[in-house]
Formats: sequence, C-alpha cells, structure tokens
Amino acid sequence: MSYKSNKNSSSNNHYTEIENYSNKIWDKNNINSVSSKSEKEPFTIMMPPPNVTGSLHIGHALNMTLQDILSRFWRLNNKNVLWQPGTDHAGIATQMLVERKMVSDGELGRREIGRENFLAKVWEWKEQSGGNILNQLRRLGASADWNRERFTLDQGLSEAVKEVFITLYEEGLIYRDKRLVNWDTKLQTAISDLEVIQKEVKGHYWHFKYPVVNSKAYLIIATTRPETMLGDTAVAVHPEDTRYKKLIGKKVLLPIVNKEIDIIADDYADPDKGTGAVKITPAHDFNDFLVGKRNNLEVLNILTAEGKLNNNVPKEYRNLSIFNARQKVINDMDSLGLIDKIEETIHVVPYGDRSDTVIEPYLTDQWFVDAKKLAGPAIDAVKTGETVFIPKSWENTFFDWMNNIEPWCISRQLWWGHRIPAWYSEKGDIFVAKTYEEAIIKAKAKYEKEVELKQDEDVLDTWFSSGLWPFSTLDWPKKNNYLLNHYPGDILVTGFDIIFFWVARMMMLGIHFMNKSPFKEVYVHALVRDSKGDKMSKSKGNAVDPLKLMGKYGTDSIRFTLAALATQGRDIKLSEDRIVGYRNFLTKINNVSRFLEINRCKLDDNFDFSNVKLSVNHWILNLLDDFTDKVYKDITSYRFNEAANNLYQFVWHYYCDWYIEFVKIIINKKDSEEVKNVAAYVFKKILILLHPLVPFSTEYLYSKKHKFGSVLALEKWSKDDVDLRVSKENLVEVNWIIKLISEIRSLRNILNIEFKSLINLNFIELDSLKINYISNNEYVIKDIAKVGEIKQIANEENDVAQILVDNATFYIPLKGLIDIDKEYDRLNIDLTKLKNDIFIIDKKLNNKDFLKRAPEEIINEQKDRKLRLVGSVEKINMALEKISK
Repeated sequence: MSYKSNKNSSSNNHYTEIENYSNKIWDKNNINSVSSKSEKEPFTIMMPPPNVTGSLHIGHALNMTLQDILSRFWRLNNKNVLWQPGTDHAGIATQMLVERKMVSDGELGRREIGRENFLAKVWEWKEQSGGNILNQLRRLGASADWNRERFTLDQGLSEAVKEVFITLYEEGLIYRDKRLVNWDTKLQTAISDLEVIQKEVKGHYWHFKYPVVNSKAYLIIATTRPETMLGDTAVAVHPEDTRYKKLIGKKVLLPIVNKEIDIIADDYADPDKGTGAVKITPAHDFNDFLVGKRNNLEVLNILTAEGKLNNNVPKEYRNLSIFNARQKVINDMDSLGLIDKIEETIHVVPYGDRSDTVIEPYLTDQWFVDAKKLAGPAIDAVKTGETVFIPKSWENTFFDWMNNIEPWCISRQLWWGHRIPAWYSEKGDIFVAKTYEEAIIKAKAKYEKEVELKQDEDVLDTWFSSGLWPFSTLDWPKKNNYLLNHYPGDILVTGFDIIFFWVARMMMLGIHFMNKSPFKEVYVHALVRDSKGDKMSKSKGNAVDPLKLMGKYGTDSIRFTLAALATQGRDIKLSEDRIVGYRNFLTKINNVSRFLEINRCKLDDNFDFSNVKLSVNHWILNLLDDFTDKVYKDITSYRFNEAANNLYQFVWHYYCDWYIEFVKIIINKKDSEEVKNVAAYVFKKILILLHPLVPFSTEYLYSKKHKFGSVLALEKWSKDDVDLRVSKENLVEVNWIIKLISEIRSLRNILNIEFKSLINLNFIELDSLKINYISNNEYVIKDIAKVGEIKQIANEENDVAQILVDNATFYIPLKGLIDIDKEYDRLNIDLTKLKNDIFIIDKKLNNKDFLKRAPEEIINEQKDRKLRLVGSVEKINMALEKISK
C-alpha cells in the first residue's frame, strides 16, 4: 500500500512519532519486566512461540493483540505480569530455508558439507535473521518480557527436552516401533498431521477385477492409487454383506504379482460404498494398517524413502517413480483385461505444506509417545474444570480428538532440531542418555566391556519441545520463584487449528511432569477472513499484510479493529473500511485532546471533586463509573469485541458527541474550573481504559501531551483515585435533555430545516420537573439545537411539527422555515420510491432460483439494503406524522 499524497505521508510520520515515543518510554521504565520477588499476585500468559522463520501475518496480529490486551490490562490492575515470549526453531521450515539459501549462493548441499558444518550455517542464519518476527511483534506493541526471551533450542530448553525424553523412555511411554507415518518423499522425513494440507484434485477411480481362486468369478475393487495394489495383502468385505459371505476365507489372485491373498471379513468394508469389496494395503494406507493389525496381515512396504518402488515388487516395476508405476499398472491391467471401468472423480489428496509434494503413508522405524496414556489426565483436567475452554464448545472437539488419539510419532529425519538422545550398539541395543559419555557407561554395564555406540541420526518433532514451553521456559527442572509463581499459567490464547498439536501436547506433558495442567483457561479465537468471509491466502490474492496496514493507518487502528471484531466463536471478516472507521475513532480522540489543550483543561491538584455541582458533570462521571465496570467485565470474560464497542460508545457517543458539546458552551459561561477539571479527569480515565487496546496513542497523549503521569502503562485501573460524590439523579436530567436535543436535530434533518435557521420550541403543558430540566440547561439547548425561544403557549397552533420526548409534547412552528405543502409532497414522493425499492428486493428474496444461484454475500447485501430502506420509510412516516396539515 503506497502513499500517494502528502497527507498520507504526514499521517505516517505522525504514527511513527507516537509509536517511537511510546516504545522508548516503555523500554526506559521496563514496563514489561516481571519480578521474581514481587509480592503482587502473578498473572501468566505463555506466548505461542512463532516460527523463527516467520513473518507477521494477520492471524499473528490478532493472536498477539489479544494477549497484549490481557497483559496490559492486568498490569494496570496491579498484577505481576509474565508474558513469556520466544520463538520455535521450526525444524523443517528452517532447514529448507537455509538449504535454499545455500543453493542460491552457489554453495555445496548439506549432505556434501556434513551435519556439523550445516548446523553451523543454520545457527549463523538464526543469529542474523531469526529475530525478524519478534521485532515485528514489538512493532505491534507486544509488551512481553523480552528480557526473558526463549528459543526452543536454547541450552536450558534443550536440557529440559532430554530430561523429559529420558524419563518417558524409562517409564515405557516413549518407544521405537515400525508404523505408518506421513512421509514426505521430497524432504525424506516423517511429518505431523499439522504439516499436511488436504487438496481437492481431479482424479480417477480405477475398478480392477481380482480373480477368485478356483472360480470363474471376480471381486471388483476400486482405487485412486493403482500402484499400491502391488502391496495388497488381502481383500476385505463386510461380515454381514450377503453378496460375499460365501467368499470369506477364500482367496483372490493378486494380478501382476500373481500372489494369492485372503478374502477377509472386516467392518471397515462398507457394503453401501462402491462394490463393497476393499483392497487392503497395510503398508500404504492408515485405515488399511489398522485392518491389517486386526487381522494379522502381512505388512508389505513397496516404496523407498525417495518415493520409488523397491525390491518388494516385480522386477519390471523396481525403481519406477510412483507416477510411472501407476501408469504401468493401469496399462498392464488393461492388457490383462482386468479393468472393469474407469470413473472420473474429485478426491482429497494429502500434500506437504512445505514441499508441496504428495504425502505417502509409509512404513518405517520411528520413535513414538504413548499418547493414549498421557491423554487420560488431560481429559480429566478439562472434565473437572481445572482447565476451561472458551468458548466452551471447543471442549467437545478436544474430547473427540483426545479420546481417539493415536501414538505420537516424535522422530524427524532432519538435522536441525533436538537430536534424539539415543545411541545404538552394533547389536542394535538402544541406550538412552543425556550424553555420549552416559550412554557409554550404560553400554559398559550391559556388555561388561567398552563398545562403540552411534547416536540416532533423527531429531525430535518440533511439537515435542514446544509441548514443554509452559515449564521449560521457567527453567525447569530447576526449582525457582518463576516456576513456583508462574506455573500453571492463567490463560492461553490460541487459534483452534493447534488445539491438538500444541495445546493437547502441553497439557499431556505439563500434567505428567508438573502434576498440574499448564493453564487455567484456554481462549480459542477464530480465523481472520476477508470482507466476504473467505479464508485468506496468497494464492487467492486476498491476504492482507498487517505491517503495511500498520504503516498506513497506524498500529493502534489495526489493534482496535481486530479487538472490535473478535467475537467469541465467530470468524472475523476484516475489511479496510472497518479499519478506516476505527482510525477515525482515534482521530476523534486526538481532536478532543487538542480541544482540552486549547481550552487549558488540566487537572488541578487542589480541585475538590467531592464538590462537583453541574448536572452534566455528574452525568459523565456516572457513565465513566458504569463503563469502567463494563470494560473490566468484558476483558476478564474475554469478550474483547464488547470491550472495544463499549469504549467506542462511551468515548465517541457520550464523551465527545455530548459531554464535550456541553463543555464548549459551559466553559465560557460559568463553573469553568469545575468543567475543565472534570473534562480532563474523564479524559485521563478514558486513556487508561483504552490503553490495553490502543497503547501507543494513549501513552503519547497521557504522558507527553497532557502529562497526567510519567508512564501510562504502569498506572492503576482503579476508578476511586479521587473522592467522587456523584448523584445518579442527574443522569435522568441530562439524558432527558439529550433526548430533547436529538429529537430537534432529527426533525431538522427529516424536514430539511437549515441548521443556521433558529427554531422556536413551544409547549402547552409540562410538569415542573421537566420545566426545571429546561431551566437548568436552557442555554445549552439553545446553543446546541439552535433554538430561539422556549415558551409555554395556550393552545395548539397550525403549521407546526410535533416532537415527543417521553410523555412531553413540543410544537415547532414551521412557518418561514419550510414550505410545508412542498415538503409534504416531497416526503410522499420519497416514500413511494422507497416502498418500490423494497418491493423489488422482496421479489428477489422470495425467488427460489435467485436464492439458489446468488452468492451468500449478494443475498446478505440485499437483506442489509432492505433493512436500511425500511429504516428510511419509518423516518419519513414519522416526519409526515409530525407535520400538521
């Protein structure tokens, strides 16, 4: 987003000045630092560590903004806040990035230079470029304790990883096994489910005929992966499928391979899907692997790590790529007359998110964690309320996944990461230890002599080390005040996409090693989508760069927008128009700030707030009290959107639009010292309330412009810092005056009465209380609403408009202000046009074909337009009623 005008450039410089000032004052006062010796109640929030290779995207911006709101809020509420920052080493992503850089620099590959030299290059890259994401978070205003920044490959965290691995291994909860994993043939490593992207692709169902042994019959099976038939070890049918009951226990001849395989009965075969007969390839399909285990089938791997066919297939297929093998199988089956039919289909294919390569289920030796045993206590923690999900609906998702959890593959065939602390002897025995020296001692104890050991080449899954984050960052296994005071944490703020991969693992490992769940609450925020509700992606061209938005509109505008749209359980639809709207809100605050400065509205240390007299001051102080409570409740219940909207309503609607308008009139008439002090006091409190959401501009206005204190970030949220003796009776009076002025303004607008034209306000009967309200505020009503006279009349007159304020009726003479007949006709013409527009929209919305064909956003747009038109109709009808004819 480029800057095309001096105005934009000037705005950008203004934002930069504000943000630089605030950052300097926060750094100078160490506002982010947690104290290990503080007697304040601790508040702990663990930052989900972004990848060291990462760059700030809009999802990060939302996640970190919400965490920062909580951190700043609880600092203002006198807690010893630890927001623990850091980065994840991101095994695959970092290794790929550095390898690409080596290629672009014309250097040798990692295998040519060796492990040690390659890791030295990665660490060099990390020191030079690995902190970009954290610098971007600082620019966002993230007030984490940067002095305690951690990295998942730090020495301390690495020691914690070894401690956990060895303990779990000795307890039998970590083991080595041959199982199916997600295999990336390009990177030649196992990857987690989170690193797999499911893509819809065009493909085919090939229906193959498998001859039944000693019969002229065939079993027809369908597959989208013909090459895997070379690894089939059975065909399954449902035990209750009457079509195949007689065949159970018999055999089919596997074509091409010419090997007899069993026909087995298994519930996995769905009689209503396809032919009801399913080929079973245990080594190359996760479901088939489970069928194979249940039925004691041979598990035959036909692939190499590079994604080529191995020696377990006929000679003519060996060393073929998967694609070439597929084509050859199809051709050979066709020549044998064993293709029944071919169907076009769209099916889901797994791809690696880093390599963009098709992921293959692959049978290999890996390290696993017995997640089933670790999951039980984590499930209980949620059931008992030790850990609460917000919104609560996410608990069901958590339970569903945890109750069906599979063994967790924790080994990766990479070099960058925590190398598995296991050594092998020539006999294949495993010795798990923190160091080579300790492993040698264990081996010597077993063999009673010195032996050579070789360390496992693999590294641990990134999620293993990040699963220890809540306690490893607090220097566990050492015991110190940080660990004692800040474990468990109070809240984890996270996206729903890593509930299983990170949240669940932290809970399992935290409970096992610390005997407590690592956090009391888990706030799960939704996705940030584009203005139409579509998921953002670079390929769609609808992704937004928060850094560019921050440069264009200021960081506070982006933060406030994200908070205002963060409704629990609902995805965020982000549009630039919303950002502009909230930028205008911050501009409004700056304008009020200038008004207060120009009119010398400062806080006098000697002013007695207990002796406030003016009704409007009682009114605004009452509202300040109410909204302070509302915002406190909103933030503590994680209703960030309601906090933002309540602040917007109080600041814009009540303080700026009404109170300051009253102040402008009162300030030069009477009680100027009172109104100046109250105006300044409320503005000071507004800055404190707004600070967690918009920290930069509030800090700048608070400590630099108005000098309310030395640093806002360390102020107190408390609302009772002065002796306020405020009467709630004044609320009714001022609210009534506001209603009266609003009705007058509305009438002017509807009847096109020029604002510069004074109107008279008459009434026939009015109770003494209302007359007293008018008397107290007469000069305010006349000035704001541009009223000439306010008087009582004997009888209702002609050519007047009526306004009703609660049960009080006022008459406004229209003669000389408008041509009543002409205005009456104009309103009726407008009314007819509006009703016709509504009729056209209703016709569309009642048309089933339109509702079926039209995109959802078009339908919603029509519904919204109808609502606006209906509102206009109501206003015109009210105007017609107000005109006496």
